Amino acid sequence: MIDAIVLYGPTGVGKTQLAIELCRELGGEIIGADSVQVYRGFDIGSGKPTPGELGEVVHHLLDVLEPTETLDAMRYAALADAAIKRTADSGRVPIIAGGTGLWLRALLRGLVSVPAPDPELRAELEAEFRSDPAAARVKLSAIDPISAARVHPNDMLRTVRALEVHAQTGQALGALREEHALGQPRYRALVLGVDVPDPHYTAAIEQRTRGMLERGLVREVEGLVERFGSELRPLGSVGYMQALEHLQGAATLDETYQRIVQATRAYARRQRTWAKTDPDITLRLTPAEARETAALERIHTHLAR
Repeated sequence: MIDAIVLYGPTGVGKTQLAIELCRELGGEIIGADSVQVYRGFDIGSGKPTPGELGEVVHHLLDVLEPTETLDAMRYAALADAAIKRTADSGRVPIIAGGTGLWLRALLRGLVSVPAPDPELRAELEAEFRSDPAAARVKLSAIDPISAARVHPNDMLRTVRALEVHAQTGQALGALREEHALGQPRYRALVLGVDVPDPHYTAAIEQRTRGMLERGLVREVEGLVERFGSELRPLGSVGYMQALEHLQGAATLDETYQRIVQATRAYARRQRTWAKTDPDITLRLTPAEARETAALERIHTHLAR
């Protein structure tokens, strides 16, 4: 018998809605795996489900942090472990849904063993990144192409961590993680790789972006900046970064729409690259296929084993 069902796939592909439907079909609760939805106030741009959308379905790990706090993969795994236990103890099926691959890897396989952060080295690498992010990106691509393919060019934290581990060990963090991923799983999980053909995905992202802007994404970012300033780490995520640039006068609203669509597609490519190398994915299917009787029967079979 499996311990949990996991839905992984590109942002905006429909994982949350599918998770809600599976919860109703199987008697489950959702455990989020989204690195922005954990923050209070980051609602529209993260695609956070509303209470009305969730209905009677319980969703763990939404709104658990203030925007000024940080959450790394180790802490996420600990929070998710607790949520999975609470769900299972109540007789419900844990259904984990999200697109933050490293968090899911930490949850399902644990974290690779690397040296602790070196404060002096980290400060030096952070200064280099702030001075010339493009040069840091070139350096990372040369020594750790796997991490470079997965980390956003503006993500200082993950870029610096990969550079730091290489400086400490002489090994590429991306390769270490891939090797570690072949180790013993922490859970017996049925992992569904959820995706749709590219033309359909592009149309979905365009519609999703229009909806976010119409519902007030720019106003949401403006309010966050007024309360916390513009240096919040989650403001560097897709959608929020582009809305912030609009507020700073760097782009018109039409240009912001295009930038969000382009950034989302670029992020989705990295998520798909991650999914291709994920040894845990059991089934690869579209949300529509996951709702079909044959797929549901396979899921029920895994639950009963």
